[in-house]
Formats: sequence, C-alpha cells, structure tokens
Amino acid sequence: MNILSAENIYKSYSEKVLLDGISLGINEGEKIGVIGINGTGKSTLLKIIAGVEQPDRGSLIKGREVVIQYLPQNPVFEPGVTVLQHVFKGNSPMMVLLREYEDTLQKLNSDPSDMHVQKKLIDLSGKMDALDAWTVEKEAKSILTKLGIVDYEAVIDHLSGGQKKRIAMAGALISPAELLILDEPTNHIDNDTVDWLEKYLNKRKGALLMVTHDRYFLDRVANRMIELDQGRLFSYQANYSKFLELKAEREELEQSSERKRQSLFRKELEWILRGAKARSTKQKARIERFEKLQGESPVNLGQDIEIKAVSSRLGKKIIEVENIKKSFAGNPVVNDFSYILLRDDRIGIIGPNGAGKSTLLKMIAGKLIPDSGKLSMGETVKIGYFSQENEEMNEKLRVIEYIREEADCLNTEDGMLSASQMLETFLFPPSVQWTPIAKLSGGEKRRLYLLRILMGAPNILLMDEPTNDLDIQTLTILESYLDEFPGAVVVVSHDRYFLDKVATKIFSFEGKGMIKQYTGNYSDAYEELEKSRLERDEKSRQKEEGNRDIHTEGKKEKPLKFTYKEQREFEQIDEVIAGLEEELKEVNRKIDASSSNFEMLQDLLSQKELMEKNLEQAIERWAYLNEIAEKIEKDKKSKL
Repeated sequence: MNILSAENIYKSYSEKVLLDGISLGINEGEKIGVIGINGTGKSTLLKIIAGVEQPDRGSLIKGREVVIQYLPQNPVFEPGVTVLQHVFKGNSPMMVLLREYEDTLQKLNSDPSDMHVQKKLIDLSGKMDALDAWTVEKEAKSILTKLGIVDYEAVIDHLSGGQKKRIAMAGALISPAELLILDEPTNHIDNDTVDWLEKYLNKRKGALLMVTHDRYFLDRVANRMIELDQGRLFSYQANYSKFLELKAEREELEQSSERKRQSLFRKELEWILRGAKARSTKQKARIERFEKLQGESPVNLGQDIEIKAVSSRLGKKIIEVENIKKSFAGNPVVNDFSYILLRDDRIGIIGPNGAGKSTLLKMIAGKLIPDSGKLSMGETVKIGYFSQENEEMNEKLRVIEYIREEADCLNTEDGMLSASQMLETFLFPPSVQWTPIAKLSGGEKRRLYLLRILMGAPNILLMDEPTNDLDIQTLTILESYLDEFPGAVVVVSHDRYFLDKVATKIFSFEGKGMIKQYTGNYSDAYEELEKSRLERDEKSRQKEEGNRDIHTEGKKEKPLKFTYKEQREFEQIDEVIAGLEEELKEVNRKIDASSSNFEMLQDLLSQKELMEKNLEQAIERWAYLNEIAEKIEKDKKSKL
C-alpha cells in the first residue's frame, strides 16, 4: 500500500538543477537506498519528503495519519537539553511524566515518611503503566547503549559531533513512524554498531528511506534502490548488488540508443548541408525530423572520476614505531605499540568509537606526541594526512584557489595536468571552479579535500574515515587508486566493504590500549575476532556452570513443575491462539472489503499489526510452556 507520493518535483539552487521533475512513490515495508554522486540532490530529496524543504514545483501527497521521522546529516539540538530529553522530544507528555516521576522518587528518598509524596508516586506509576512508559524508557536506553551513549543525563552541548549524531539517531528510531528517513546513518558509528543497526532496521516493519555509502549495509537492508543522476531518478527493485547489474543493463541500452540518435543526426545533417529543398511533403517532414533531432538533448552517459596514482620518491626507511604509549585522563588508549611500516602496506584500523584509532593515526603522522616510546621517519617520507574534519579548509576561498594553494599542476603518467584539469576529473567543471567552497555540499567538500591531499603527491597516505560523506562512485575510484598507489596506506574506517577492498592487514583496538594485528582484510579479521569472542563466551559459560554445580552440590533437587499460573495458561493457550487467528482472518477480510476508504484502511492496518504482534507473542509463549511440559514429563519418567 502506498503511504507517500512525490509528483513532478523540481528543485534548483541558482543555476544548478538538482531534481528535474522527478516522481516517486513509497509503499509500506519498502526499504529504499538513495545513491548518486555528491551534489546531485540526495539530501535535498530527503528533506523535501520529510517536509523540511519545499520544492520549487511539484507536489507531495501522503495519508493524514502517516507519521515521518527524519534524521538529518547534521542534526540541530536545542541548547541545554539532556540526552533523554532530546530522545523523547517527539513525545513531550512521556518526557514530562518521566521527569515528574524521577523528581518525586528523589523527594521520597529524602523523606520516605512523606505520605503526600508516596500517594503522588503511586498515582504517577499508574499513569506510567497506562502509557507503557516503562517499556518506552527501557527501549530508549537500550538503543542509546547500543549506539555507545551511556550517560543519559549528559547535556548534549558538551558532546562530540559523532555522539550528537548517534543521539539524534536514537530519537528517530525510538519514535513510532510509518516512514523513517535517515541521511548517512552509518557515519560516526563503529562496525559492531553498524551490524546492530542492520539487524534493527531489518526487523522494523515501517518503510525506510536512507542515503548511505555503505555498500554492505545497502546489500543487507535495502530492497529497492533509487539513483539520482543529473536531475533524473531511476528506480530498481533490488539491493545494491542486483542494482549494479540492472544499472549496467540500463546504461547499455542508453548507449545504444544514443549511438543510433547520433548516427541518424549525422546522416540528416549531411543531407541538409547538400542543400535540401523543401519542395515536397516528404522533404518537409525530413527537415522537421532534423530540427527535432537537433533540439534533443544528448544523453549524458556519465562521467567517471579518474585519479592517477602519483607520488614522490620513497627511500628505504619509512616510519618506525617503537613502544609508543598514550593516555588521556589516566586511561590508556595506545599501550606499548610497535610496528615498522613497509612500502606496500595496506593497513585498516578498526575498533569501537573512542578506542584511540584517530589518536594512533595522529601520532604516526607526527601531529600528536606520544607519552613515551619512539617514532622515527625516513628523510624522503611525504605524508598525505586525510582527517575526519576537512582540516584547515577555508570556506571563503573559491574551489580552484583552494587547490592552487597546494599545487598549480601535477605531473602524471599522461603528462602535466593543471589544477583546473584535475578539478574536472573530480567532477568540478569550469562553471563550478570559481564557486566559494561554502556553497558546496558536504560530500563535494570531502571530494575537494581529497583532491587537495593528492595534489601534494604524497608517498604515504594516512586516512581517517575517508568514506564519510564520499559517494559510492568516488569511493570505487579511490579504491582503484589505492590499489595502484606506490606507497604505504594506513586507513581508519568503519566501512567494511572499503576495508575488504583495500586492506591486507588489520589493526584492531581490543580494549585498554591493546592493538592486535591480523593478516588479511576486514572479513578475515572479523572471522578471527568472532571465533575469539565465542571461545571467551564458552569459557565464561563453563565457569558459571562450574560455580553453579559447586553451590548446588549436596542440595536436594526439587522436582520440576508448573506454577499454578503457568498450569492455567498451558491449559488455555491453544484456545487463545485459535481465537487470535480467527480475529486476524476477520480483520484481513475487512481490509480487502474497504480498499477505497483510506481512513478506515489505516485503522484496520493498525489493528492487524497489533493482532500479529499478539499472535507472535502467544505462539512464543506456547513454545515456552510446551518445552517446560516436555521437561516435566521427562523428569517424571526418569524417576520411575
């Protein structure tokens, strides 16, 4: 069932057309990934559908009861709010109730004999039960914890940009919605959290619209792909892998059609140039056909970013790291780490947020001094350091001025390329090169920053989260560039696909500043990490069972049996399930009969969702009770 339609949406900024009369329908249960090169309007499309921006032309149609939750790329927060206050901002009655309950509980702790406070607490508990506030609060805290936020009362003003993005994400996830819109949800979260988010979104029943460059994420979550290309929209009922196949087929057909159009145009042009006379109806028609062909815009078949692997000469000695340590506020983030960097190294650094990955990279780059240990660098080493924050990017400069600050030209295998030519290969045409940087999109700024690093012809590349905000097309070419780069590459990234393509060694932060080295790409390292985790869990389980055996040894074993409540439930559960199944059939019948009444249909669908949830819980309870019944029966037989 369709929950939202966008029709003939047109949007431009100055002379740049982002969305050129596109139309899009979103159905229940669809999980849509939006891709396209930076600056094509992906975030703009999301803002228009979320109602944050208005199109220049076109219309947006959605059901009156359709609720949309939107996570922007750069969330804005009210000053002075705490983590929980922001998460519940979409549910202010719930927030007020939770605050009032906590304040009342504090008063009762100060004076347990205050009868008035006791009565108020009981009254508030009843209201909490009625709103199911306990469950909502528990779920909110669970989601925040999974996203690495454990201080629920922290004031958001004092937190990092990455923490703020994760708090905003928690707020979007916890709020009920028919359509969830996420702009770059995988930025600023580590690999384990990305895994969790994948599972969470796959279980979620509502529709999903998201922009992300994480190709594994798109493969595992999306069931429909939308590509924005030069103002046009292309839709594919597929995940990312299947999309690549379908896109290749589409481009092949477009290329064939464009070749035929150009061939026909050349023939008609020759005929016109020979001096065609419009003396007959047939000749008039031919002239009209030529004019029509002349007026048609040629199909732009896409432009690839081509980066030539260029670097300065690199001597034998590169970078040697010996027993370096670094702590912050007494907490070790890098503990006794040693490594000799090799010329052809391709190293991926992984670990939880805040573990010390960026700290290690900064020490290797010489931007941060270790507390102890030694770091030495060869005389010919020229480091290209790509930071998370687009360091020292003066947004008042124009695009070409920013690049010329690094170099006016670059020697490549194909000869000398000027700054302007290099910008064109990075999809910054001459019309954009004199644009102030402040007017570029976030992704375009990252692409420009990457080009500036490469214009310096480094022979060692140190890259901190290079995949953040870069589009998939740029990432694909960057991966190819790094494969040919004649020097060492060390990269911090949470993008699993990127690490699988680039890395041949993995440095994993495993707590208390300890860094373990793995040979292979991310998938190889992850397999070993999972194996180690399973072994630790098994040892812990065996230890617990051993302790339990010691405590229970010598005690008389009690016979296994149902409680009175469980016995009654066991006797009635089959009838309960049968009743729920009948109710669900009746609702489905009503849904089929009322497809033309939108409001009634929405109400019936809500009922159906609740009934399905109740039925699922009843079946799980049936399985649990029958499992106990089987154990009771076995227990009885073993004692006969």
